[in-house]
Amino acid sequence: MRAFVTVGSTKFDDLVQHSLKEEVLLSLRNEGYTNLAVQCGNSSFEFASVVADGGEHALERAGVSVEVWKFKPSLEEEFDKADLVISHAGAGTILDVLRKGKRLIVVPNETLLDNHQSELAVALEEKGHLKSSTVTGLAQTIEDVHKVNLTPFPPFDGHKFAGILDETMGFL
Repeated sequence: MRAFVTVGSTKFDDLVQHSLKEEVLLSLRNEGYTNLAVQCGNSSFEFASVVADGGEHALERAGVSVEVWKFKPSLEEEFDKADLVISHAGAGTILDVLRKGKRLIVVPNETLLDNHQSELAVALEEKGHLKSSTVTGLAQTIEDVHKVNLTPFPPFDGHKFAGILDETMGFL
């Protein structure tokens, strides 16, 4: 099985660094994951200089094959290949992953000035669509996300959006 960690276009050093720690890798391995891909963005971590030129870095840790890279033009292929996605709590990434029906753990970046990532993560966790975690709680959350039945995210319905837009604009 394959897990994918993404920080999008942001810098989220804590999430990248922690996802490469032995305790997280052991949790992944214990849940049956043999591969981990980490999209690190501009984050600083142990071997950031190796991927600084846009290349990839591969290694084996705690029985998990790990590949790390900065950016790709699209993450859709990575989402498709992943059995589990661990992500910063960016709204676009959350929607992309949930619409694919993937198991998702979100880790809000607590260093951001406002609290919108935490608010979104909590709201979607309360509805049962995903699990929210802190960086330090990630290893436990990896185990927990496999013990619950997540509620499938409803498919996109353009008519609902059009109705809300029409009502907001005063057309109805």
